[in-house]
Amino acid sequence: MKPLSRPDRDDVLIAGAGLLGGLVLWAVGLHTQGGRPLGGAWVLLPLAGTAGLELLRRTAPQTALVLGTFLLVLDQFTLGSLATVVMFTDLVYAAVVYGSPSAARRIPVSTGLITVGVTIGFYAWLHRPEALLIGVITAIISFAPATTGALVRNHREAAESARLRAGQTALLAEMDRSQAVVAERARMARELHDMVANHLSAIAIHSTAALSLDDPATTRQALSVIRENSVDGLAEMRRLIGLLRDTSGRDEPTAAPTLAGLDALLAQARTNGADSGLDFTLDDRRAEDGPLPAPVELAAYRIVQESLTNALKHAAPGTVEVALAHADGLLTVRVTSPYGDRPGPRAPGSGAGLIGMRERTELLDGTFAAGPESAGDGTKIWQVRAQLPAHNEELTT
Repeated sequence: MKPLSRPDRDDVLIAGAGLLGGLVLWAVGLHTQGGRPLGGAWVLLPLAGTAGLELLRRTAPQTALVLGTFLLVLDQFTLGSLATVVMFTDLVYAAVVYGSPSAARRIPVSTGLITVGVTIGFYAWLHRPEALLIGVITAIISFAPATTGALVRNHREAAESARLRAGQTALLAEMDRSQAVVAERARMARELHDMVANHLSAIAIHSTAALSLDDPATTRQALSVIRENSVDGLAEMRRLIGLLRDTSGRDEPTAAPTLAGLDALLAQARTNGADSGLDFTLDDRRAEDGPLPAPVELAAYRIVQESLTNALKHAAPGTVEVALAHADGLLTVRVTSPYGDRPGPRAPGSGAGLIGMRERTELLDGTFAAGPESAGDGTKIWQVRAQLPAHNEELTT
């Protein structure tokens, strides 16, 4: 048998106050009834027993109520104590508040039926209106504390449910905040990589060429390309830092790259890749009218930009082809470059560019593929292909 836990301090105070009050009433000779078979000090027996049961009002409320009912019946055979009756009402209240959920539902109904039964029974027995007072007293002793306990318990359960919901809401909000931070960090990483990697790759390639070739003209040309890319890269970095530090709260959107700037992007790639034997062409076959959603244009521009950067770092001498097509609600971006051994300096790669392009495509529910393939003439090419949905109305908002 599981041992009972230690009584609560408030229960000890309630038991002590009830017992002391009952002793004071007995000492001054104040009783609730007279002419009972058990007179004298017999009234102290149910009083002491009920006070003892008050110690169990939280730890064993249903047991305390059952035993308290027997003691209340015993009290009716003595001179009676008001303290015993008051403590019994507290046991009824505690059984509803601290008892099991089934007991909390059952006790108010049971006490209500008992009240009605007692009222009807005594009225049928006595045939006097005063018999209704017995029903009122029964309701005050049993039904009233039971309904009060039910109200208190419902209020506590509602407050606990509200507290749990608030905790869950706070947890979900924290999860949303963490996910938003992670998503924003990933977006910033993609933007930083796509904006600067192109310039830094060109700087790495031409600086390596300048150090490895003992030709003043080639060195001077390489240094010119390095300076141009350094200035452009610094401008891009300053623009990004300005966006991150902007706290003005302005609502107007910041200008983002669009596909209209591909000509300038390819022109810069031609300059950077001339020494590596690379040429760049653009085949724009977008037939459908109307502007593309801004997120689609930005993603397509960045995919082309990163593909050109990878071509500058890894492609064999030859022509890098950029092709665009817009049909059936899809914008198709395809970049092919020669695949094979490359003479001269080669810039290192980390794979972050492919990850960024794939993430950009998946964020728009598109498809992405990149890898080596065989061309029609049997040569090897590296192809990047992305299909971006361009008909989603939500993207334009």
